[in-house]
Amino acid sequence: MSISQEKFKELLKEKGLKVTNQRLLVLEVLADHRDKHMTAEDIYELVKEDYPDIGLATIYRTVQLLLEMQLVDRINLDDGCARYEIGELFLGEAKHHHHHLICKTCGKVLPFKDDLLEELESHIEEATGFHVLDHELKFYGQCKECLERQNSTEKHVEV
Repeated sequence: MSISQEKFKELLKEKGLKVTNQRLLVLEVLADHRDKHMTAEDIYELVKEDYPDIGLATIYRTVQLLLEMQLVDRINLDDGCARYEIGELFLGEAKHHHHHLICKTCGKVLPFKDDLLEELESHIEEATGFHVLDHELKFYGQCKECLERQNSTEKHVEV
C-alpha cells in the first residue's frame, strides 16, 4: 500500500521537517515494502533506481532522522543488521505491537500481528506499578516451507 507524495509532504511538515526528494523516496520505498524489514542498503538500492546520484551516507542520515522523528521503526533481528520499517503511527494506524517469527533454517522473517501480551502488560503494571510503553518479541523456529521440506526428506530417508 502506497501513500501519496502529498500525504508524505504533509506529514513531514507536521513533524517540522523540510521536504526533500531523499526523504520522500525513503518513505515511499518503506511504505511500498511494508512487509519487508529493510536494511539501509536495501533502501539505497531501491532509491537509487529513481535517484541515481544519491549516496548511501545520505540514506543512513535520512533513515536516522526519520527514526528520531518516529516516522520509521528500527528492528533488530539478531542478524547483525539494523532493519527499518515505516512506522504504523506515521501511516495513521493505531500503534500495534507486531512480533517477528524467524526461521532458523532459511532466515525468513514473518511479521505476526496478534498481540496476546496486553493482559501481561496490565498485570505487570498492577503488580509492580511499572507502565510498559513498548515491547518486542521474536520467536525462533522453522517456517512452514522448511518444516514441510524437512518432513518430506525424513519420509524419503525412512523408506
